[in-house]
Amino acid sequence: MWEKDININDIREIRTRTSVFFGVGAIKKINDIASDLKSKGIDKVIVMSGKNAYKATGAWDYVEKALRENSIGYVNYDQVTPNPTTLHVNEAAKLARDFKAKAVIAIGGGSPTDAGKSVAILMQYPDKNANDIYEFKFVPEKAAPIVSINLTHGTGTETNRFAVVTVPEKDFKPAIAYDCIYPMYAIDDPQLMTKLSPKQTRYVSIDAVNHVIEAATSTVTSPYAVTLAREVIADVVKYLPKALENPDDLEARYYLAYAAMMGGVCFDNGLLHYTHALEHPLSAVKHELSHGLGLAILLPAVIKVIYKDKANILADILSPIIPNLKGDISEADMAAKAVQDWLVSVGVPEKLMDQGFCENDVDKLTDLVYQTPSLSGLLDIAPSGNSREIVKEIYINSLKSL
Repeated sequence: MWEKDININDIREIRTRTSVFFGVGAIKKINDIASDLKSKGIDKVIVMSGKNAYKATGAWDYVEKALRENSIGYVNYDQVTPNPTTLHVNEAAKLARDFKAKAVIAIGGGSPTDAGKSVAILMQYPDKNANDIYEFKFVPEKAAPIVSINLTHGTGTETNRFAVVTVPEKDFKPAIAYDCIYPMYAIDDPQLMTKLSPKQTRYVSIDAVNHVIEAATSTVTSPYAVTLAREVIADVVKYLPKALENPDDLEARYYLAYAAMMGGVCFDNGLLHYTHALEHPLSAVKHELSHGLGLAILLPAVIKVIYKDKANILADILSPIIPNLKGDISEADMAAKAVQDWLVSVGVPEKLMDQGFCENDVDKLTDLVYQTPSLSGLLDIAPSGNSREIVKEIYINSLKSL
């Protein structure tokens, strides 16, 4: 059915570039990776992480051993937080340069990898800083090699050219996309993800669902992105409840990690639009707001807006949630409500009002969508246009349940 929404005369670039070691026990491949780095003359690295997860998951035991056995020196920046900031990136970049690091190893979820990608750029441009990157004052063409050891099943950043960092003094949360920041290697090991809390498990999985819904319905999508989207949503719908019921279910974690990895490739090809463009101001203003939760809050209202423009694709990719959609534009309200009900069923009932936002905030949030570097570009490829009226409509419809 979705094929009807594809113009076969549009030429699309299809991307997949990172070498990913995927599966239970994949962390053991870090020794091969370290050996390859050393063979390329890389004898010092900076390790990017948060304060706890890199050790609590057991990942660090393998990484430290591999670095020592391959005589690779390291320095660890372990101050990366969710929604990392330019401050983190600048501190870590100075640490890397002072140590004369030649590569980056990121251990964690999307935040350490995104911050690590940014540091990798600054290692090649010592006269620049993170604000230069995220306020688009220059276009980087090179970065130090990056290895991403993924501890969550959501962002997909381990397989693509994107990174997001907040500029706190301006409430900006821009996204960058450069070929030079594809990780050279990535590790997706489900056994490193079993310690995710129930909330984290929900939010990162919902992030993957948002990635593919947006990528499959953008104006630059491709059949590849649509095909990946359908599979990602099917896996999350099937395996998220199992992971919530039993956090140690490695099969569930495996397929959620696979869904997230495919999601990263999916939006590397189809890109993103409304949900991410509108979420970034939310978590830029309220740093404590989980990115995945912000996306979940916005998603039903986005479905409601875009269904009329992408009914066939949405009917197809949402079939694991709503089996009987026919691709008729009259189904928009029903589809949006069904997605909202699915979110509630996996334990995410929150709306914007529950996070302290109100109707008086809508104009400021809308302004930030257009003022934040890069976000207006996402709106330009959104399926229903880039008008302020649509942005405000999505925010207003997300304040409370549909």
